[in-house]
Amino acid sequence: MSEPPAHPVLETARLHCRSLEEALGGFRRHGLDRVADWGGRLADVLTGGGRLLAAGNGGSAAQAQHLTAELVGRYRRERRAYSALALHAETSSMTAIGNDYGFDHVYARQVTAHGRPGDVLMLLSTSGRSPNLIAAAVTARQAGLRVWALTGRGPNPLAEAAHASLCIDAGSTANVQEIHLVAVHLLCECFDTAVAARSARRAVLTHGSTS
Repeated sequence: MSEPPAHPVLETARLHCRSLEEALGGFRRHGLDRVADWGGRLADVLTGGGRLLAAGNGGSAAQAQHLTAELVGRYRRERRAYSALALHAETSSMTAIGNDYGFDHVYARQVTAHGRPGDVLMLLSTSGRSPNLIAAAVTARQAGLRVWALTGRGPNPLAEAAHASLCIDAGSTANVQEIHLVAVHLLCECFDTAVAARSARRAVLTHGSTS
């Protein structure tokens, strides 16, 4: 005797989880090397006195702010605070720039104000087509920042405007955002691992020079 059909609401949940599993599988196969590389590079920048700037729109803004909070605070292990700013959280600047220059410039102008050569700009977008993020990427490259894009399915204009990108192949915006959160956490984990390794190397060199 066959099983009765699942309740429509339960079936919706199952389909969502199935598509999320597929997207996560693709990320594991194609995205881990990029995240690990970014974690190591970010450790070099921030421990050297540089800064991370991050931005997104809507849910991606929340993801960007999650990333900066983990760096200024901590992810898992205790460590010093590092300089990281979520540009959309500067609400007075955002609204003033939007009012005076237009919404397409709300991030680019802040990049001009806060970014320095060698800093990193992380831009998150499920579509990869947000004009204000593309403008920020162009401005950052001109100012000597390193630009990374975390987007949905590629190719897309934001990925093309960045120095490096991680494009998530997923069937829905929700799944893209869910994988972005995994990527943010893994980036923090790789960053912490790289920072700890640098500290261990310095300790060995210091001990060796004084022994």
